[in-house]
Amino acid sequence: MGGAKNCPETPRQRMIGMMYLVLTAMLALNVSTDVLKAFKLVDDSLHSTLETTDGRNQQMMSQFLSARNDNPEKNGPWYDKAAELTKRSDSLYNYIQNFKYQIAVATDGASKADPEARVIQGNDNRDATTHYALPDRADKPGVTLKRMIEEYRAYLTELDPNKAEEYNTIFDTGDKVESGAQMISWEDQMFHDMPSGAAIVLLTKIQNDIRNAQNVTIQYLRNQTDAGDLRVNKLNAYVIPNSNYVIRGGKYSAQIILAAIDSTQTPDYYVNGAKINEQGIYEVAATGVGLQKYSGYIAFQNPASGEMEHLPFSSEYSVGEPAVTISNTDLNVMYRGYENKFAISVPGIANDKVHVSVSGASVSQRGGLWIIKPGDSSKSVTISVSAELDGKMQSMGSKDYRVKALPKPGAYLKSGDKEYSDGNISRGALLNADSRLIASYGPDGLLDLPFRITSFKVNVNGMLTEARGNKFTSDQRDRMSKLKMGAIVVITDIRAQGPDGREIRLSPIPLSLN
Repeated sequence: MGGAKNCPETPRQRMIGMMYLVLTAMLALNVSTDVLKAFKLVDDSLHSTLETTDGRNQQMMSQFLSARNDNPEKNGPWYDKAAELTKRSDSLYNYIQNFKYQIAVATDGASKADPEARVIQGNDNRDATTHYALPDRADKPGVTLKRMIEEYRAYLTELDPNKAEEYNTIFDTGDKVESGAQMISWEDQMFHDMPSGAAIVLLTKIQNDIRNAQNVTIQYLRNQTDAGDLRVNKLNAYVIPNSNYVIRGGKYSAQIILAAIDSTQTPDYYVNGAKINEQGIYEVAATGVGLQKYSGYIAFQNPASGEMEHLPFSSEYSVGEPAVTISNTDLNVMYRGYENKFAISVPGIANDKVHVSVSGASVSQRGGLWIIKPGDSSKSVTISVSAELDGKMQSMGSKDYRVKALPKPGAYLKSGDKEYSDGNISRGALLNADSRLIASYGPDGLLDLPFRITSFKVNVNGMLTEARGNKFTSDQRDRMSKLKMGAIVVITDIRAQGPDGREIRLSPIPLSLN
């Protein structure tokens, strides 16, 4: 339906239109510059109308969005069209707004130009508009604007073909024949020798037309969401499968329905030449692997003619071998005495239908992951995965993993945000109150495990002293505080305990005081 019936032109809009025509005619007669001041009144009225139309557009889109959220299937596609319309309208509107500002800059200078292009001090300037819109180069802004208006007009017509004639008139960019049968381009008509104040109003008029067209078209698109509820002129057959992916040994299930058929009739469903049940549910054993295709038709009686009609359909589904995805989130090996974390899933199967068994290790679930901890003597572990399909357990596959002891970490003296494994160290860093020993695999290590330093010794000038835990004793600090520059401090016999419970001896840390 046409948007004009939904959004009739208001008396205010008609008044603005008449003022626009009268002032344009007066401008053509080259009247005094005082007349140009009247264009400010028209511009103000147009902006007032723009604010009102913008408010209506925003309100309509908000209501449209609510309708989309309430019924995405029915209203979603039409809302998407309205959203795209809003995006394109804003793009053209904003380009024109910048066009107006550039005219203001060309007229009054960058320092005095009104950012909103509402107040033009040199509104009778006939050179500024020409120089900006029609410069002596190929990329004329006036030509670009013409192209953008034509693209926008074509887009509106595509959305609502019934208003093609109206949009061709509103957004007319055609050339005109002037005196002497000379053809004058649209951009020359708009901007050549045109006073700045008049050009601004003409551009505001186009902005106003954009918002009005946007308003009418949004209303048209909103009405289209209910059009299908009132007029049904096409019937379609649909195949609705439970899944297009089936594991061999499973079952493919799909429902075939006829849309918009009389509920008092019971259609007949045929697949590959054979009639199936009255509910239109097609089931077949999934034996072959790969893409499986089928076709058929729905036979029903046309309510209008009383004759039997056939609606064909076709569909396809894929049958795959049983498969399982097993990924170790820490490493591609499994470590003895460590809680190795695995993400295990079967494509197309819900996680609560997946079962995991492990030989040579304990297994449990935590936070969506499978925690697998090999025994102290395990050299290999086998993970076996099965899934519940149609009430029966089916093997999905298995994978073997080698089991290794956790690798030995490195020892570091951590002081502030720095870690020292050897080399030079300042007295302040060495004796920092927070300095302590840590054991880790370093910044490039694949694992980040909680090793605990249990004890270590410090060699100062050949004298060896021991500390429990991971920090220097007061005696060790006192000895190191008396060292001179260049003295060597060796932290040795470092012992740590890993998450597997084993105590290991780590490499020493030689440090030179600088």
